[in-house]
Amino acid sequence: MRDYRKYVNLFLFIILVAAAFRTEYNPFESNVATLGTGLSIQSDALYKEIEERSNTLSEKPQDAYIDDVWKKTAGRNGLKVNVEKSYEQMKKKSVYDESLIVYEQISPDISLDDLPASPIYRGHPEKDMVALLVNVSWGESYIPEMLSILKENKVKATFFIEGKWAKGNSDLVKMIDEEGHVIGNHAYNHPDMARLSSGDSVEQINQTNQILKAITGEKPKWFAPPSGSFNDQVVQSAHSMDMETILWTVDTIDWKNPSVSVMINRVTEKIHPGATVLMHPTSSTANGLDQLIKLIKERGYKLGTIETLLSEDR
Repeated sequence: MRDYRKYVNLFLFIILVAAAFRTEYNPFESNVATLGTGLSIQSDALYKEIEERSNTLSEKPQDAYIDDVWKKTAGRNGLKVNVEKSYEQMKKKSVYDESLIVYEQISPDISLDDLPASPIYRGHPEKDMVALLVNVSWGESYIPEMLSILKENKVKATFFIEGKWAKGNSDLVKMIDEEGHVIGNHAYNHPDMARLSSGDSVEQINQTNQILKAITGEKPKWFAPPSGSFNDQVVQSAHSMDMETILWTVDTIDWKNPSVSVMINRVTEKIHPGATVLMHPTSSTANGLDQLIKLIKERGYKLGTIETLLSEDR
């Protein structure tokens, strides 16, 4: 009996010692708890830091407006920090990194479509983008080369095409369209639009729209008056057909056939955020287009169509 009690007591003693050791001396469980608590505190602090900094990083959207000089001007989306997504990006390192901030774009209350009829000269003055505008009523021999250069540089341009020219060069119009460039309206036979009656203005634009739609399947949204000649009546005529009247801020004057260096210097000296660069299918432009594109990109600008330039996207 005594031996039996001795073994029972020994067994109970071993159980008590094991339980005590597990509770008081298990370093693994202790470290896990500390590590888990540390991560929780650190994660909360990181989330709060992102939340606090988001106020200074966010930007309000800017409405479209009519400038006294530059007339109808596109708005610009605002920026709002998405705290949750930004936190997901940073939590692996548990360190704040502004390059990992995730933004959401907020649309302005007033867009270009909300404004009354007015010409457009440029994009938003803070948008680091430039649009190449090519007015076409002659120069067909240079267009394939220009298209090739644009493709090599992954640049989309906007071609404003005369209706009469389009009728005789539908293959080139199709080529421009198939390359993904935007096609605009350049009136029917290059008239001085400012001297036309309202009815004649509408006819010039409408006739060209019909020709271009027959070739590409789409009605143009953008109208460039030949030689930049227009008045309020012309702008209203285009507006009545849901079209915007487009002018420019930088002129290559390539129709005078300047040397490539003169043309490029003229552009690079005047280039600016939101610029619209006017050109034509000439030997000067064909020979200097590749260099011009590279120089514009080196200045930190993207190149896009008139649609992209005038969008509110950042």
